[in-house]
Amino acid sequence: MRQSRYWKAGVTVFLTVAAILLFYDVLFGHRSAVLLLSRLISALEPILYGAMIAYLLAPMVDFFDRHIAPRRAAFQGGRFRAAWVRAASLAATWAVIAVFGYLLMSFLVPEVYRSILRLAGNMETYYNTILQWTTALLEQNPSLETWVMDQMNAYYADLSKLVTDQLLPQAQQLMTAVGGGVLTALSFLKNLLVGVIVSVYLLATKERCAAYCRKLTCAALAPAKAGWVFRAAGTADRIFSGFVRGKLLDSLIIGILCFFFSTIFKFPYAPLVSVIVGVTNVIPFFGPFLGAIPSLFLILLDSPIKALYFLVFIFALQQVDGNIIGPKILGGRTGLSSLWVIIAILVGGSFFGVAGMFFAVPVFACFNTFVDFWMNCRLKKRGMPAEVSAYWEGAPRPKRDLSGEKED
Repeated sequence: MRQSRYWKAGVTVFLTVAAILLFYDVLFGHRSAVLLLSRLISALEPILYGAMIAYLLAPMVDFFDRHIAPRRAAFQGGRFRAAWVRAASLAATWAVIAVFGYLLMSFLVPEVYRSILRLAGNMETYYNTILQWTTALLEQNPSLETWVMDQMNAYYADLSKLVTDQLLPQAQQLMTAVGGGVLTALSFLKNLLVGVIVSVYLLATKERCAAYCRKLTCAALAPAKAGWVFRAAGTADRIFSGFVRGKLLDSLIIGILCFFFSTIFKFPYAPLVSVIVGVTNVIPFFGPFLGAIPSLFLILLDSPIKALYFLVFIFALQQVDGNIIGPKILGGRTGLSSLWVIIAILVGGSFFGVAGMFFAVPVFACFNTFVDFWMNCRLKKRGMPAEVSAYWEGAPRPKRDLSGEKED
């Protein structure tokens, strides 16, 4: 007993000292820990890609498992025994992805490429159009014309100074940066290819991997704490899988609907506009606006009346998505109000950009679920109601005396 107490005290002291040294290194030292973590993440990047791909494709593999062979034949004694079933499921999954990729590359990509070529070919016409609009606006407002000319002269002087003093000396560095960008793209493709291979192995042995993680958790924690970990992991998986997979499917449907109706209404740049609308739709709340603004501007340059029709159409499409398609696919997976969704997106986007705006909602939903669970447990111990409505008129009194309760 005494030896166990000494062991726990030694581990506590070691972790405390390590945390202090890490904190000092991050704030005042050479940031060795941050550099080490960055190199570790860079080395594990292909594995992370593979884990993400496997996580997204796991439901499709399970679907083929259930339809290729009965579950009793595939599983025996809690272990996956029918290896040919999993192999056939993996082959069918990647066949579906290959067909979808082929359709994407053979149909959508050429259409988007032609839209970009058309846009580039019409740049001079669009420039003249914008120039005419600007000239007409300035002729009708002499004071505004004077202010704009002053601003243009100031910007021209700053631009000339920028070109002569900074851009020319840094041309060599710019070429180096372009070369580094090409190498970065090649490195990404290499990591993605390795990630695809890793995902195949993870999907082939996902039951064994999950069993090993459960075994490790049970060995490291007491049975009661391990149960808490399993329940928390299940809740996080339910939120993440429901939101990430559902949002990707929702954005794909919105992109297809946008392309279909844009083609029917003969909007210009229909393929390019549909890609923009579909891709930006993955960002909750702000995504529809981020996609509609550049798309509306492109159509406005070609035809103002069609831009007005597109504005009405995109508003109707987002209403259908927000009230019919989105709730059917996502349901109440996050459990967050609109206010908390906006806060999560703003905070995530400020720290991690577009990826942070996408993943901030499920991360914050997990955090909110765990905080609610902790509060409900504490209130239950004190004999107080867990419903929020009970606290509208003030804090209710606890049903038992808490004067001798030990705070943990």
